[in-house]
Amino acid sequence: MEEVSIVGVDLAKQVFQVHGAAADGRVLFRKKLSRSQFPRFMAGLRPCVIAMEACGTAHYWGREFASMGHDVRLIPVYVKAFVKKAKE
Repeated sequence: MEEVSIVGVDLAKQVFQVHGAAADGRVLFRKKLSRSQFPRFMAGLRPCVIAMEACGTAHYWGREFASMGHDVRLIPVYVKAFVKKAKE
């Protein structure tokens, strides 16, 4: 497999969607992983940037992946947290 530069993760309770991309943006893989497959798959990757939506379990998974050598980035749900409506 080619060198994975960034991995995007959509966290859920049972099934996780994982998207891997190369440095030039090409898609290398798209996978649907169960809760038991997810940590084993991530441990098999070389250290890379992992982007996840900041939610309740993201901090747990972030600590797990950081201990594996990955660079974890949490993305807030609202980029501008104080602006939730277009009216203001």
